[in-house]
Amino acid sequence: MSDLKITKVTANIGARVSGADLSRPLDDATVTALRDALNEHKTLLFDDVHLDDAGQQAFVRHFGAITGAHPTVPAVEGAPGVLPVDSGRGRAANNWHTDVTFVLNPPQATSLRSITIPPYGGETLIANSAAAYRDLPEPLRRLADTLWAEHTNDYDYAVPEEAIDEDEAARRAQFTSVKYRTVHPVVRVHPLTGERGLFIGGFAQRIVGLSKSESRKVLDLLQAYVTRPENVVRWRWEPNQLVLFDNRITQHYAIDNYDGLPRRLHRVTVAGDVPAGVDGKESYAIEGDASHYTSVAKVPAAA
Repeated sequence: MSDLKITKVTANIGARVSGADLSRPLDDATVTALRDALNEHKTLLFDDVHLDDAGQQAFVRHFGAITGAHPTVPAVEGAPGVLPVDSGRGRAANNWHTDVTFVLNPPQATSLRSITIPPYGGETLIANSAAAYRDLPEPLRRLADTLWAEHTNDYDYAVPEEAIDEDEAARRAQFTSVKYRTVHPVVRVHPLTGERGLFIGGFAQRIVGLSKSESRKVLDLLQAYVTRPENVVRWRWEPNQLVLFDNRITQHYAIDNYDGLPRRLHRVTVAGDVPAGVDGKESYAIEGDASHYTSVAKVPAAA
């Protein structure tokens, strides 16, 4: 704990962490310091990390029970909690999203570890959705506080079906092999900090009570505040790095700017709680049971 150093990388999001050996069990004081830093900075960036899949899962377990790799996508062989984020398996992540928001209790935190890095490009953008909420003009904040959105894994793709090849069609079919639809508050209250953040992103397809076209206009308006450059950290991957971000109050985007070169990260996520809005009401599922994928985390309410 005495060697732990946390250094901000932007005003609104991100901090580099040094002085913690992630390959060893962490003491309670270090875990508490990292959790506090995650609450404050939303994204923690670790260099010189020498972990295998088992080591990454062991580190992530300091923050809670880990989920399965994904509700519908296969895990790394022999590591059921590890999802390969591999350019050879498609580039569906090159849109702004929060992980797995189509289930009732999305992961509370996500870790990504660099495996294969292209010589250029392939950065990950991570945005602070609490800063985005604070940026909203007061009339928009009041509106957003009242809205609920339906999230689904059967989301609108940027590339139409007729323009994709057989491999990509198969990946899409697998991703949607079980349909999930869940309604979440557009403004989620963080259970540890009490902060309000815009809980939308690519899986949010429709505002409850609005038509699809009306929903798109409202969601696009709110999303523009999330992705303001001031609210985003752009992470250029290098070998032996790990990023941990708070999935309850961030969005991220994998940039497809590396000419199809190999790129692979391994993802491990922490089981999350059921989101609640500003009125205390919780999200509710419409379709799909994700209990095989994740337990429901029990977290204390903000003081």
